[in-house]
Amino acid sequence: MSSKHIDINIPNEFRVTARRQSSESLKCTVVHDRVSASCQRRRNLKGEGYKLHALLGGTFDPIHYGHLRPIESLARQIGLQHVMLMPNHVPPHRRQPEASPQQRLKMVELAVADNPLFSVDRRELMHDGLSYTVDTLERVRLEKGNKMPLAFIIGEDSLLSLPTWQRWLSLLDFCHLLVCARPHHVNEKPIPELQQWLDKYQIKDVKKLCHQPKGYIYLANTPLLDISATDIRHRYHQGQRCDNLLPPAVQQYIELKGLYR
Repeated sequence: MSSKHIDINIPNEFRVTARRQSSESLKCTVVHDRVSASCQRRRNLKGEGYKLHALLGGTFDPIHYGHLRPIESLARQIGLQHVMLMPNHVPPHRRQPEASPQQRLKMVELAVADNPLFSVDRRELMHDGLSYTVDTLERVRLEKGNKMPLAFIIGEDSLLSLPTWQRWLSLLDFCHLLVCARPHHVNEKPIPELQQWLDKYQIKDVKKLCHQPKGYIYLANTPLLDISATDIRHRYHQGQRCDNLLPPAVQQYIELKGLYR
């Protein structure tokens, strides 16, 4: 099959206009690309090109609004983009959970199913032994690389107990610490060693959390919600309702499985 060459006569004025438009479009594209690349380089140099991500570990036996509401408030305060919830398998500083690991995982998944701020990380549940926070953070940092700003969220009660944690002075080698206020712990004072550590690394400017990948401590002004998993379990033991203390989907799951009876 032979192809035929077809000549189309285009007036000269249209040829000039077409070439001019093509040249201008190309010129605009090149300039735009150069500006975009330059802006991205400046953002990266300032640390503005990286979004802050965080982790929240816990037994979640069960997960409740005392976990979720302060984190949502914290996210609004500091521009937190994403929070990974990490249920513990065998927490070293707490009593053994009443619900099984699979049940606690399911409750966490139900609690945040419709909330794009959160995701669920199952890695801690894969370990049969004790779960040490610093080891988990070290693994996460290796996965995420050295540039991403990464934070670990704890409550004020956990902050005060940090000196009892495994390798607690190494935590800031892998992340920032975001501390949420807790009821009944507002007036408690840290021990001198912890206070010196706080004085050295605490910041008040939240922008610094995105300018560096790790190494800062930020004490957040989050809502004081007097809700605890211990109280919720006690209420269930007594046959009482827990409306407004935990998400409805979690409450339905607890009732369906007969947990905390």
